[in-house]
Amino acid sequence: MERQRSFQAADSGHLYLVPTPIGNLDDMTFRAVKTLKAADLIAAEDTRNTQKLLNHFEIETKQISFHEHNTQERIPQLIAKLQQGMQIAQVSDAGMPSISDPGHELVNACIDAHIPVVPLPGANAGLTALIASGLAPQPFYFYGFLDRKPKDQRAEIDELAQRPETLIFYEAPHRLKKTLANLAVGMGEDRPAVLCRELTKRYEEFLRGSLSDLAEWAATDTVRGEFVVLVGGNDHPTTTATAAVDLSEPIETQVDRLIAAGDKPNAAIKEVANLRGLKKQEVYRTYHHLDEE
Repeated sequence: MERQRSFQAADSGHLYLVPTPIGNLDDMTFRAVKTLKAADLIAAEDTRNTQKLLNHFEIETKQISFHEHNTQERIPQLIAKLQQGMQIAQVSDAGMPSISDPGHELVNACIDAHIPVVPLPGANAGLTALIASGLAPQPFYFYGFLDRKPKDQRAEIDELAQRPETLIFYEAPHRLKKTLANLAVGMGEDRPAVLCRELTKRYEEFLRGSLSDLAEWAATDTVRGEFVVLVGGNDHPTTTATAAVDLSEPIETQVDRLIAAGDKPNAAIKEVANLRGLKKQEVYRTYHHLDEE
């Protein structure tokens, strides 16, 4: 067991995890500004982006880049500086460090080196979206970004379909259409869901409805901005993911939805067959109306 007393080692270096606004600069806390001003160095995901924030709050602290592509190089350098007594603040481009952003590996390295890690509270897109979504705020299950590969993403959704908690995802605008289509197929088109767009910004927007409603909107409207996707939990979880599929929905509809999301027809037919526990040939014949001939 290790015991950390964050503020009793006055001469020790500390790693401060400092949240930054997710859109509205007024959400920067007094403590966050004070910490960034007092730090010897700021480890930033994107120094150009962070510099705009520092300029706004008249913070003159020097920066060093720390992002997913230079993690292995930077961590030993930062640990050495902390062991020398430097006070380092780590920030991501928006929100909490380590939450779908760099930071976790540095935290672990500090813990291994017995360097105090001090978290500051602040903005987080997932929780901000959750409290205004209208879905059950607890329990919730934060997942972050689903896999970008369609097959792997659908496998993830199958595993998540039975969870009773409200599910929280992040998604980029150019992938939203496909992700919503996959969620509708894997979790059932009637599952309640909410899209939260551009949180805290001028064009903040909430779209509430079923997964099929939201998938249809994404397929027909212009999708812009960063999204938090919230999906209601499964009220009647079972032992198999296929039970989450709405079996009353026509096979043709499910296949067409996957094709509209970018799948090739044969891949869509195979996926629907897997979800429904049917043979691929059976779904193929139904989709192409071969049994009617």
